[in-house]
Amino acid sequence: MSDVLTCGVDEAGRGPLAGPVVAAAVILDPANPIEGLDDSKKLSARRREALAVEIRCKALAWAVAEASVEEIDRINILQASLLAMQRAVAALQIRPELALIDGNRCPLLPCQSRAIVGGDGKVASIAAASILAKTVRDEGMRGLHKIYPMYGFDRHMGYPTAYHLAVLRAHGASPIHRRSFAPVSQLPLL
Repeated sequence: MSDVLTCGVDEAGRGPLAGPVVAAAVILDPANPIEGLDDSKKLSARRREALAVEIRCKALAWAVAEASVEEIDRINILQASLLAMQRAVAALQIRPELALIDGNRCPLLPCQSRAIVGGDGKVASIAAASILAKTVRDEGMRGLHKIYPMYGFDRHMGYPTAYHLAVLRAHGASPIHRRSFAPVSQLPLL
């Protein structure tokens, strides 16, 4: 197994009410290990950012891709997550022989794949993918905050916090809110 060229794949942004879902695929270099890889949700923002830089420098290959709000609303969040994962694996500069996917479902890929529930806390390459997906998505949401500052995307990254729900009720939904998600579907468009 150790000589099989393997990538880890994970996504960020399945639960938010706004913004894209982002996936990453990472092929780590066994000769150049990265200390401290873990599920991105267990790391501080500062630690995630530092590890993301190290992953980009040390990995044999990495790629990040997304599925848009329109795609999420059209095909549902699960299918959009799988689509983003497919795109990330396809964008790798090196073709993996095996893809280890965080979760219980595998996207259709041109290589073998295996789903691992809780994989971002068990497999280094999946942890690395979770870190890249989360840091890229957070950066994108901070960019969207500049366009739609009244929603506070820089605070909650689109997740359904009490603050986000309150400003949604006050302002209605923006074009980057997921119309297929309750409670957004019940609100007027901005």
